[in-house]
Amino acid sequence: MELTALTAISPVDGRYRSQLATLAPYFSEFGLIRYRVRVEVEYFLFLAEKKIFVLPGSVKPAKLRSIYQDLTEADALEIKKIERTTNHDVKAVEYFLKEKLNALGAGDSVEWIHFGLTSQDVNNTAVPLLWKEALEETYLPALHNTILQLRRMAKEWKEIAMLARTHGQPASPTILGKEWMVFVERLEGQVHLLSHIPFAAKFGGATGNFNAHHVAFSDKNWIKLGNEFVNKRLGLERMQYTTQIEHYDNLAAQFDALKRINTILTDLCRDAWTYISMDYFKQQVKKGEVGSSAMPHKVNPIDFENAEGNLGMANAIYEHLSAKLPISRLQRDLTDSTVLRNIGVPMAHSFLALRSLEKGLGKLLLNKEKIYADLENNWAVVAEAIQTVLRRENYPQPYEALKELTRGKGGITKQDMHQFINGLKVSAKVKKELKAITPHNYTGVLYSL
Repeated sequence: MELTALTAISPVDGRYRSQLATLAPYFSEFGLIRYRVRVEVEYFLFLAEKKIFVLPGSVKPAKLRSIYQDLTEADALEIKKIERTTNHDVKAVEYFLKEKLNALGAGDSVEWIHFGLTSQDVNNTAVPLLWKEALEETYLPALHNTILQLRRMAKEWKEIAMLARTHGQPASPTILGKEWMVFVERLEGQVHLLSHIPFAAKFGGATGNFNAHHVAFSDKNWIKLGNEFVNKRLGLERMQYTTQIEHYDNLAAQFDALKRINTILTDLCRDAWTYISMDYFKQQVKKGEVGSSAMPHKVNPIDFENAEGNLGMANAIYEHLSAKLPISRLQRDLTDSTVLRNIGVPMAHSFLALRSLEKGLGKLLLNKEKIYADLENNWAVVAEAIQTVLRRENYPQPYEALKELTRGKGGITKQDMHQFINGLKVSAKVKKELKAITPHNYTGVLYSL
């Protein structure tokens, strides 16, 4: 392990760094710098395309775009070096780009870098852009893979009857595959809701009114131009009425949607953990692994426990982000700045959870014998079926009759049920129908999984 990993304060950049490398291009300091450079370059080229100024022939758009496309750590360190003088991170990006343009022979056009902008026009486009691409390129594909894994397991277990438990007590039997599909449906529903939340951006100058733009070029429709740049060039959605900063309402809604997804995944982790404790699942053993430092026999459900822990960490941070970011004093205070830098942290914990969950699900080995035995040892659960058929036959007080037989009594057997049925004053046909009901086939409608 590298020294940097050993000395990192957060496990996100320490113990788990190797698992989270795919998130670094978006949420690291280097990633933020790269997205800021991208916004500044694209805005510069946009102004030139709109004939706000003439781009010198020596400055080729492809060459300019290569500055952010091929940005190196050395470039980022140069920007950080400039920042030590400016004490302003966005201004450092501006000066860095001016140096690059001067090297290309851009002449006076260098002053069109960052024209009319405040730092938040860059931050509040760069951050939603990196957030959008991180969601679409890393997190959502990982979540989609988990959903597909659950769907495959549901199909595999579409005929596995299982004792259900409500309030922790034996209840009407269910199908294991259908129980897995519960989570598929819930997750897909929340992903659908998440997909309808816009990736909002702010772009309008120091207090959101294009003051500097308008005073310099009052004949230009800066609202239209701003919308075109943000919506079409960057692929975001420009908010029309803002202060110096984006109001973050849509971003907060995304955090809340991700919290709900994590809550559903937490529910799944706890159910899987419980099924393992009930011996409905065994776990594949990996040679060389240790389940307990003291108890050699143990194979602990650590993947589901790790996933649950990381989901909890993620949700605690998402909760603060969604509650804090939409609040800013008057036209702007700085409290959003340091908070916004942390949006990658809950995604990192969520990503870790998905990795653990995928690993845990992949280890599950169905214990059909235990599932069958639990059904066979709980014939009392067909009481609901019997009393319902008796209601259909207008039998007097069927619920009460089954309650007397079964409530609070353990060890109800097939023989007990059939003896009860034999004593009913119903036709032989109905008795045959009732005796055909077992804990193994009383599973309701056949779902198409």
